[in-house]
Amino acid sequence: MKKSNLFLGIAVATFALTACSNDDTGSTAVVRDFKLFTSSNTSGKISITDLATATPITKSFAVSATDADGIFYNPTADEIIQASRTNTRLDVYNNIKTAYSSDAATLNLLTSSAGTDFSNPREIAVSGDTVIVAQDQSAANGLTNKLIVYKRTASGLTLFKSYTVNFKLWGIHYEGTTLYAVADATGDLVSFSNFTNNADGAIIPTKRVTIEGLVRTHGITYSATDNLMVLTDVGDAASATDGGIITISNFTSVFNSTTNGGMIAMASQKRIYGPNSLLGNPVDVAYDSVSNSIFIAERLNGGGQVLTFDAPTTSGDVTPDSARAEAGISAVYLLRR
Repeated sequence: MKKSNLFLGIAVATFALTACSNDDTGSTAVVRDFKLFTSSNTSGKISITDLATATPITKSFAVSATDADGIFYNPTADEIIQASRTNTRLDVYNNIKTAYSSDAATLNLLTSSAGTDFSNPREIAVSGDTVIVAQDQSAANGLTNKLIVYKRTASGLTLFKSYTVNFKLWGIHYEGTTLYAVADATGDLVSFSNFTNNADGAIIPTKRVTIEGLVRTHGITYSATDNLMVLTDVGDAASATDGGIITISNFTSVFNSTTNGGMIAMASQKRIYGPNSLLGNPVDVAYDSVSNSIFIAERLNGGGQVLTFDAPTTSGDVTPDSARAEAGISAVYLLRR
C-alpha cells in the first residue's frame, strides 16, 4: 500500500524493541502515541516528530552530546535513553512530553551511567529494565568490541554485565532472550541465545551466518508480528550510491534452517539498491508492521536524511516514498501504541 505522507509508514518499535504494541487492525486501531525519535552525531540535538497529527511536526532539543548514536523512548517513564559518544555514557532525559508541548530548547538530563564503562558506542537495545550497548572498536578502547548490559533502576543505571566479542559491532536487536547483532565490516548476522545468562567476559555467538550479497551491514531490526528481518548495507562508506536494504521474510524458519557458518541466499531476500533509492550509508533502520514500511537513517546523502520505503515485494532500485533532511542522523526509534 502506497503512503502519501512522509511519516505515515514509518518504522515501529515498542518498549521491548520487538513488534508494534498496537494490533494490526487497520483504521479501527486507536493510536495514543506515534512518534519518531532521532539521534545525531553532529548537531547536539535529539529530534522528535509527532506523527499522530494530520501534519507531522518535528521539534529539536539540545542535549549534552554533540556526537550521539543509539536512542530509545520509554512512554511509561516518559524518558529517553541515548548513547553519548561525546561523554562515553548513557544519558537519560525525562519530562519529554512537557518539553515537546512547551517548545523547550533543551531536554532535562535526569541521570547518566558511569563514563568509564565503554567508549565509541553505537546502537542500544532495550527490553524491560535491561539496556544493552554495543561498543565498536576504536583506538580509544584498545580495539575492543563489547556488549555492555545495564539495569535501569529507580536510582539510575547499574552496570549488570560486560562481554567482549571477536567481531566489530554496530546494530543490535534484542528479541525475547536472544540478542541479534550485525558483524560490522562483513555481511554477517550473529545471534546469542539466552544472552544475559552468559558470565562476564569473552563470549562467542550461538550462530553466525552470511547474508549473500551484503557488503557491510550496519542497521538491524526484526518484527515478530511479520516475522521479518530488516538489515541495511552501507557498502563502501565513501560511496553515496551503493547502500541498500535487505528484508528476509519468514525469518525464524530461514535462520534456523541455515547452518552455523552457512549463508542465507539471495533467493530468500528482497533487496532495495540503486541510485534512485538515495541509499549511501543507511546506518540505522526500523520497521512498521502496521503499514509495512521501512524507516532509514541515511547518514551520507545530503548530510543526513530520513528515508521511508514500502517493504519490498520484489528486488529493485526504488525511489523512497519520502525523504527529509536530518543533519548527522545516526539512529532512529519509533513508538506506536
